[in-house]
Amino acid sequence: MTAIDVSYQIAGNGPPVYMIHGIGSRKTTWDAMEHELKAHFTCISYDLRGHGDSPVATTPYTLEQMVADLEALRGRLGHEQIHVIGPAYARAYPHRILSLGLLSTAAGRTEADREKLKAVGDAMQEKGIMPIITTLVERWYTDDFISRRPDLVEMRIRQVADTPGDVFLSVFDLYATTEMAPWLNEITCPCLVLTGALDGGCNPRLNRFIDRQLANSTLVIVAGLKHSILVEAPQRIIPPVKTFLLQQPGCRPGQK
Repeated sequence: MTAIDVSYQIAGNGPPVYMIHGIGSRKTTWDAMEHELKAHFTCISYDLRGHGDSPVATTPYTLEQMVADLEALRGRLGHEQIHVIGPAYARAYPHRILSLGLLSTAAGRTEADREKLKAVGDAMQEKGIMPIITTLVERWYTDDFISRRPDLVEMRIRQVADTPGDVFLSVFDLYATTEMAPWLNEITCPCLVLTGALDGGCNPRLNRFIDRQLANSTLVIVAGLKHSILVEAPQRIIPPVKTFLLQQPGCRPGQK
């Protein structure tokens, strides 16, 4: 399988933490997190294939390709073992994983859950991505945030608009059709499971399911937030992530 050389940014010093952004997003989503973690960790964020400054490979994309891109980046940077925020790599390379962060993700979907996602995908195929995305803003952010920070809401919409349509639809299809439930019990490393209490898609019910399936996990439900937690409230997401990482062997407060 051919991996691509993704565009990445790196900051800090210490155990490596690789941060994987969501559909149609960018590596800069992690800037606030990196700023807080770089005193203790080497922070690596990157643009997924087809996103931002990374090459636009031919679609459709597979989960195996996305994992291969991360493995190629790890090898290029020379890190033997890594902390990862993002799920699929941990199954493919368990010997490389120190800990796993699962932020705003989903597993154990019901048939009704899957039908809702399929309807969104079908609508984007039929009507175009942007008409549907603009209707999803209220699922991503609270009303208060939409009112206070229209600039950040617009920035997120612009990121989607700037992502090639076939790329966005391909990665959305991966999100909609990938079901982690059959293999979550294979993940034995320490895990942080975190989502917003008001997230409609990656909701607390699905995250409690993830927590139950994992052998070694910490569950955090953040009150009052919907899906786009890193854009709306990084100041509320960073503390539990930082605390979790600093609890791992070899990670200590004040470490440089």
